[in-house]
Amino acid sequence: MHRAFASFANRDFRIYVLGGTAAMMADNIEHVISYKVMFDKFHSPALGGFAVISHWVPYLFLAGFTGALADRFDVRRLIQVGMLLFIGVSISWGVMFATDSVNLGAAMLLLVVHGLAGVIWMPAAQVLIHQIVGPAQLPSAVRLNATGRYLGFLVGPVLGAGLLGGLGAARGIFVNALIYTPLLIWLVKAPHGAAAKEPRAVRAAVGSFADITSTMAVVLRSRVLKSMTLLVGAASFFVGNAYQAQMPEFARDLQHGRPSFTYGVLLGADAAGGLLGGLILETRGWLRPEPRTAFVLAMIWCAALCGFARSRDYPLALMLLFVAGFVELAFNSMAQALVQINAPDQIRGRVIGVFSMSANGLRTFSGLSVGLLGARIGIHNSLAYSAAALLAGYTLVLATRYRSG
Repeated sequence: MHRAFASFANRDFRIYVLGGTAAMMADNIEHVISYKVMFDKFHSPALGGFAVISHWVPYLFLAGFTGALADRFDVRRLIQVGMLLFIGVSISWGVMFATDSVNLGAAMLLLVVHGLAGVIWMPAAQVLIHQIVGPAQLPSAVRLNATGRYLGFLVGPVLGAGLLGGLGAARGIFVNALIYTPLLIWLVKAPHGAAAKEPRAVRAAVGSFADITSTMAVVLRSRVLKSMTLLVGAASFFVGNAYQAQMPEFARDLQHGRPSFTYGVLLGADAAGGLLGGLILETRGWLRPEPRTAFVLAMIWCAALCGFARSRDYPLALMLLFVAGFVELAFNSMAQALVQINAPDQIRGRVIGVFSMSANGLRTFSGLSVGLLGARIGIHNSLAYSAAALLAGYTLVLATRYRSG
């Protein structure tokens, strides 16, 4: 019998997910403020594309290594390192905004450091969640953690717009730096996450490409691990979240009210869909984790984004983004749960690292397909073509591999 919010009854998971949600909210507040300032100053879709590329390149090259670190080191300290980097980036943005010294080189560097913070945080966080709740409650925990992430997406743009309008870019982003601190402080003495293996094993495991390739071989031998890693990898490669960095231009093209307000509402619609999706799936127990179900949901996501890219009607655009957010949470959390459940215990961190390389690292190339290509053919065309190509690929996989059973 399904029990709603089963993992949330676990006190330690509850504390972590609330702190993690606050950190994700701060992440999105920073994006709203920094992307808006950069768009106003440079008016460059190419820079928006670089924002996506620089944010995800660290996952592509380093997620396998940070996953190995999560198998060997105290994951609490890894997450704290990520939080400190996020805080440093927000403070650095604030100094540049206050002194009117924003320049391309510094902006690009901060975007890269922000990506490094994420790749240190995310694999360690997934290992910590598994340690806290165990296998039985893992699907619920992964779904609620993803729901918290979407809550951050939803509340972050609203608070970001409020801080930007009420305090200005500099003061607003200084306030944002404080939002990371609750999770940072709780992790000092959190009861889970301590290192389980001796330092000598650390040196043998970390920094070895052979270790990563052997983990990839494990993934490829498992039908579930392989299909879910490829599912999220394809989504990241073709679309990812590159359209979010271009949202100021979508907002302007829809010509509905003030562009800054429309921008925040569009981001909020996508996040609201994810938030409601997580809550409904958690309370109702719908959509039991299955690879075929994940593919169907991903296809709906592609179709919704195609429609959004072509829409010139503001209410329709909001509705399609809401649907996209709903099904994106569903298929991503489903894939994450299936991978964590099927990962061997002794290399769980490394398997999660490989999954993160695919789910997040390949978003680097969506910055090319949606962002940089958008500078040549328009962001509406680039998003529509990318989502359509992905939909065709998923349809082929579903028709050949999952046509029965």
